[in-house]
Amino acid sequence: MAPAPVRGCKAMMDLGDKRTMEFPISAREIAEDIAREINSDSGEGSYHGVFVAAGSEPTQIELAEARRKLDEFHRRLVSTADLEWERSHNPMFITDLERRAARELKLEKPWLYDPKPATECPACAERIKPGVAVCKACGAILDKEKAAQFGLVASVSHSETASLKPPPRG
Repeated sequence: MAPAPVRGCKAMMDLGDKRTMEFPISAREIAEDIAREINSDSGEGSYHGVFVAAGSEPTQIELAEARRKLDEFHRRLVSTADLEWERSHNPMFITDLERRAARELKLEKPWLYDPKPATECPACAERIKPGVAVCKACGAILDKEKAAQFGLVASVSHSETASLKPPPRG
């Protein structure tokens, strides 16, 4: 959480007939409106951790209360996702916000997945998962030690493995 200073300003109201009225809007009014908009962005009872401190800097008590409310909101999101998962077992029905909440709470859930970036096979350029021993497209052995561990090739000595590993990409 990082404090963001907000300054007051003056606004102009058009009264019609080329008449206007200038009036001040305090920094607190602006900040409270912003916090209300952001926190209510995800529906009734949502809270995204944005609040207006009583003073110029948030106190430890204010920060702890904001964290408590944010954790409570995250737990409700995870609970909703758990119910949806039990009903459908379809990850398409789990929202990004619910996934973010589970990650924030450091939970392991069957509906929570973190896609791993694919790499290219150096032999055939096929998209593959990182860390595979053998390319499924062309059969190139990408990690001989790992392949030997699973019986895919004959086992190798430690002196051989140093020369078999591909050079790191830059």
